Amino acid sequence: MQDRYGSDVLAGRGRPRAIPELAAEPDVVVEDAHSGFCGAIVSCTSSAVTLEDRHGTRRTFPLTVGAFLVDGGPVTLVLPTTSRSSGPRLSASGSVLVQSHRARTARAARIWVEGIHDATLIERVWGHDLRVEGIVVEPLDGLDNLPTALAAFGPGSGRRVGVLADHLIPHSKESRIAAAAAAGAEGHLLVTGHPYVDIWQAIRPGVVGIRAWPPVPRGVDWKTGVCAALGVADPTTMWRRINGAVRTHRDLETPLITAVERLIDFVAQADR
Repeated sequence: MQDRYGSDVLAGRGRPRAIPELAAEPDVVVEDAHSGFCGAIVSCTSSAVTLEDRHGTRRTFPLTVGAFLVDGGPVTLVLPTTSRSSGPRLSASGSVLVQSHRARTARAARIWVEGIHDATLIERVWGHDLRVEGIVVEPLDGLDNLPTALAAFGPGSGRRVGVLADHLIPHSKESRIAAAAAAGAEGHLLVTGHPYVDIWQAIRPGVVGIRAWPPVPRGVDWKTGVCAALGVADPTTMWRRINGAVRTHRDLETPLITAVERLIDFVAQADR
């Protein structure tokens, strides 16, 4: 009997096309082939990549062969090599990373924030800058404590104080406290801040996997109200989720970034 197929049934079909590799550099736009989620690369590890879409939503996907699409064609994302990067390395705040730097001896000047979450978040994003400049960040446990803290600290030449305030908007209680404190500080105090009720709200909601921070009724503790609306057990659990999600200044809203940068610049000039 004649063999219609020949000895090799795969002959003539050709070899499967090789899937190209693509370095997972920041801001490269790819599509997850399985879910259709499309976004820019935010970060990459040896096993996973995080994408952010145009709405600010972030999702993390494993680095598997041919799992992503670029211009409709499959690609395999790979961890970028250091040799591919050009220009100076940047810190989490976006400043130039100072290599092999030993922390400067702390200045007498200080940056005060309202609570421990504020202090932790600023350290997470601006920690490198603070160590380069020798600036210590301390929590006030509420802006109401500012007058007492200023009286004890005694701002003056070489002892500037920068204060980061929540909900610093016209005609608010916080704005009145700030104005009264600045009136007697003779240029040695800068109180600035952001318009959000709490430091959590100054984090882009997509970073923690939500579309927006939920509204909280007046008279309800903001953190407690947010946790109830999101179905989270308690503020401690929610804070772990938030703190673990923030990586760089790009995860924060612009008013907070601007306020912190102003405070660092102001305090760093204290003894120059």
